[in-house]
Amino acid sequence: QVQLVESGGGLVQAGGSLRLSCAVSGRTFTMFAMGWFRQAPGKEREFLAAISKSGGSTYYTDSVKGRFTISRDNGKTTVYLQMNDLKPEDTAVYYCAAKFSPFGDGYYLLQRVYGYWGQGTQVTVSS
Repeated sequence: QVQLVESGGGLVQAGGSLRLSCAVSGRTFTMFAMGWFRQAPGKEREFLAAISKSGGSTYYTDSVKGRFTISRDNGKTTVYLQMNDLKPEDTAVYYCAAKFSPFGDGYYLLQRVYGYWGQGTQVTVSS
């Protein structure tokens, strides 16, 4: 069984930064492509960023491009989301997700292909 545990959320002022971490255990981390999603109150969960198994390929949704950076440390079996220039509209619960990906080295945008999810971490950005 794969377990994902997010950390690093909190309260920050607009313009500030946070780094979220997602520690993965249970299976070989390097077999999983990873993604970050978020869900704001009253809204559907949305895709933010994805990274391939090797870390060589990444993809971002337009709303966070240039502000957020996804990365992974395969030695520490952890994926990160560095968030800069935070805005009040970034307030949400942030989730990491893992997709078992034994072949190829791609990234994935669709929520439904991710088989494992963390419990989420709250990020609140005050104006």
